[in-house]
Amino acid sequence: MAQLTPEIGLPGLSPNGSTRTVERALALLGEVCLDGAMTLAECARRTHLAPSTALRLLRTLEWAGFVARGADGSFRPGTRVVQLGALALGRQSLVAQVQPSLQRIVERTGESAYLVISGPSDTALYLAMVEGTHAIRHTSWVGRAIDLEDLAVGGALRGDVSPGGYVAQRDRREPDVTAIAAPLRWAGGIVGALNLLGPTYRIDEATMHAYGEIVAAEAAEISQHLGAPDIQEVK
Repeated sequence: MAQLTPEIGLPGLSPNGSTRTVERALALLGEVCLDGAMTLAECARRTHLAPSTALRLLRTLEWAGFVARGADGSFRPGTRVVQLGALALGRQSLVAQVQPSLQRIVERTGESAYLVISGPSDTALYLAMVEGTHAIRHTSWVGRAIDLEDLAVGGALRGDVSPGGYVAQRDRREPDVTAIAAPLRWAGGIVGALNLLGPTYRIDEATMHAYGEIVAAEAAEISQHLGAPDIQEVK
């Protein structure tokens, strides 16, 4: 039977030298991925490390792209973790798995729908889209990295959603745009989000929340296929 090291609990690793450093870094990364967003104090407490040691390791993980630091100082999974996690999900890419849901959202709403993941430096990275069917519609942001601050999709990527499982709001930067987003979850936390964007004049309050239910339902179905734990376990 593999022995567990007393401090972190990873099998088969010596508690001495460089392996101990790797062990601690992996433990920190694991906690951040499980929680989605953690303060330095919480990271240190859960891994039984001094805050100075935890901060040094987290900065190394941040430099490598495995951890990202939010504007509030909290640590969350970085783009590199998302990339590796998506690859580990199977032969199909995350984009391929999400594409049918994006298509269904457009068919039911007529508005443009996107797949978004957390990008570098607190940005939302737009990976894929299905364009809306209306003459006036949101045009492609694929490949763009947009500052997360005040974005509906930022709340979804943090897991800050309504009881219905989505975020719906008038865009605070572009008042003529209404945004609706819902998180995509997997065993490691939140891997991305579905994001509907459309002109505000066409989406009143009732329509906004009806569309929110559509986006949240598609996100929940994808999350189930990705192996997400029950939603009650991740709140």
